[in-house]
Amino acid sequence: MNKEPGKLPGDSGEDGTERRFEDFIPQDGDADIFAKADALDSYLGANPASYTEGLGLRMEGPAAHTCTVREHDGHSHKVTMLGSNSYLALTTHPAVVAASIKACAEYGYGMGAVSLYAGTTPLHRLVEEELSGLYGTEDAILFPCGYSANVGIISALCGPGDVVVNDASNHASIFDGCRLSGAEIKVYLHRNMRHLERVLQRIPDSVRGRLIVTDGVFSMDGDLAPLDEITDLARRHRARVMVDDAHGLGVVGPTGLGTPEHFGCTRGIDLLCGTLSKTPGAIGGYCAASASVVRYLRYYARTYFFSTSMPAPTAAGLVEALRLIRADAAGRDRLWRNIARLRDGLKALGFDTGDTESAIIPVIVGDEQKLAAFHNELRANGVFTNLVTYPAVRRKECRLRVSAMSTLTEIEIDAALSVFADVGRRNGIIA
Repeated sequence: MNKEPGKLPGDSGEDGTERRFEDFIPQDGDADIFAKADALDSYLGANPASYTEGLGLRMEGPAAHTCTVREHDGHSHKVTMLGSNSYLALTTHPAVVAASIKACAEYGYGMGAVSLYAGTTPLHRLVEEELSGLYGTEDAILFPCGYSANVGIISALCGPGDVVVNDASNHASIFDGCRLSGAEIKVYLHRNMRHLERVLQRIPDSVRGRLIVTDGVFSMDGDLAPLDEITDLARRHRARVMVDDAHGLGVVGPTGLGTPEHFGCTRGIDLLCGTLSKTPGAIGGYCAASASVVRYLRYYARTYFFSTSMPAPTAAGLVEALRLIRADAAGRDRLWRNIARLRDGLKALGFDTGDTESAIIPVIVGDEQKLAAFHNELRANGVFTNLVTYPAVRRKECRLRVSAMSTLTEIEIDAALSVFADVGRRNGIIA
């Protein structure tokens, strides 16, 4: 993923030349720091049909497989949801919702303190115990959000003189944590184990602090990191391993325990991390590890120590969600049937879906203007998807990110595929 912030794609002007957001930013040295904000207003005004038309819309109702969306012009309409990370629909699971409501009555809706002061309840510890039980580790730490987990973990454990080795497609929060740590950052080509080995071989013997970090499921492609090979290389080159399995937990693996379970190497990973906002359906981040590492993070991960604790109702819902995942009782088989039907249907129509092995199905378009029209027309015809372009991916790899949910019916999937076919042909994306 390209991590440069503050840039948006452009549209072509009447003369056919591409007009990018950067072109609207004053280049003189006297520009105020707010000049880029004014430039964005000018850019959007000059390009009213840009891809931003489909961003920041209002969802009217729960994150279910069908919902009502309110457009920027105020009108509302029903859509089939193919843009949610709640793959197992746990955001609306009766047991999860009931637990959250009960906790709200008992604890209130917020904590009012950081975790180490007055922000920890038995519910918070239960979430951590469920997480450590999932992975078979000694303990786990609960962060307020997934982004802060990655930033806090890496910046607490790594520093100047250490080396952090990243897959090129790692999540932005991982790279931000690396930058904040002050450690030397090295990057290997996406899932390229030969390149990773070369990078590790070139690290001087004098460097003792070595951390390999990778997503488990890559959020823009839906493909998997070869964790068995990564852990083998780590052992041979004296490196620790951290995996962010945000999109793997609850979906990937023989019993849904994530990418490490899929590759049979959970015990070879030192830091088992992720976010609780995807399959578990809430918010929060975590790290399951040894008791000593977790204890250290509680005191030295700044995003934990200086952040107000997760609300107790959220923690209560997570306890139930994690128990459903751990028991493999949340409808994962239905999810995989839906993944296959949606993915295979898109491929049969001629769409490029990459090498996905998860509930994330990319539909690679490669042309931002076509992508914007494709995205908006799909939604207008009742199919909600996520649009992804620069800086999340390179412009020539812009795409839709389509997500499957366990609660989708075959009729709904087939109807969505019919819309994909019509709109894709109309916009010249498929023949």
